[in-house]
Amino acid sequence: MARTETAPLLPAWHTQPLTDRAVAATLIAAILEEARLRGLALEFPPPTEPATCCGRGCNGCVWEGYFAALAYWRERAAFTLYGVTLA
Repeated sequence: MARTETAPLLPAWHTQPLTDRAVAATLIAAILEEARLRGLALEFPPPTEPATCCGRGCNGCVWEGYFAALAYWRERAAFTLYGVTLA
């Protein structure tokens, strides 16, 4: 009988939509805690929150860039913690 590889069971943070500041903070805390519990060092720290948003909903808002950087950081963290690539 052929042996099949199964993907590791990933926590909810790996698919959670990045919608606002509170979700981002919760996501970062969960990933950092998972790394701490596993005794692993992440490749680099999470991105810092923007400090220059004017609050007018600009096209290309600094928060869009922040959430994109956070999504990339989450992908790298998943690779470090679970050896999987999120796509």
